[in-house]
Amino acid sequence: VKLENDHEILAHTAGKMRKNRIRVLAGDTVLVEMTPYDLSKGRIVFREK
Repeated sequence: VKLENDHEILAHTAGKMRKNRIRVLAGDTVLVEMTPYDLSKGRIVFREK
């Protein structure tokens, strides 16, 4: 995932997105939660329309 500040992180879809089979394609705008312990990892929690 490429962030607005041009950093790139590794992000996986969150549990409810995976459960409801929400597809995330290249170019989609998403909301990402990041862990304070490792700033190179995150969780995709929402896909913008």
